Amino acid sequence: MTQLNLRLDGAQDVVMTRTFAAPPDMVYRAHTEPHLLRQWMLGLDGWSMPVCTSDSRPGGAFHFEWDDGEGGGQKITGEYLELDPGARILHVERMFMPDPSPDSRIETVFAPQGSGTLLTLRMTLPDPETRTAMLDMGMQDGMEQSYAKLDALEVPFPPAG
Repeated sequence: MTQLNLRLDGAQDVVMTRTFAAPPDMVYRAHTEPHLLRQWMLGLDGWSMPVCTSDSRPGGAFHFEWDDGEGGGQKITGEYLELDPGARILHVERMFMPDPSPDSRIETVFAPQGSGTLLTLRMTLPDPETRTAMLDMGMQDGMEQSYAKLDALEVPFPPAG
């Protein structure tokens, strides 16, 4: 099984890489289409995603909320800045912990690797303290558990409907 690789860059950036068996256009779709996001972007085991909206166009907004099944949860909102379908997403997001954090800038690149995809995600957080807080919350474990669910999805993905 492929694992999420995480490295820190400078005082505020987190760079993550992971490979997927699906081609870049499918992995890109899984990052932008709500019916697919709800199947894999669940974080830690036992969590659900009761709110998932994604208007995947430049200037479009997204809103994700998770429930841990024990009365807790997490929320992220943001806006898409640039989208190159099948290749790249640039967006800003804010986490609610419970108050909103300052905006983080996220660039996700979907590159062909054999018959699959190499995903590279660069997260530029507002300050070192926010980065430390996110890492302490188990961001890497939650993202890997979600990415494992994405890698297990059957491709090609059906259209929304």
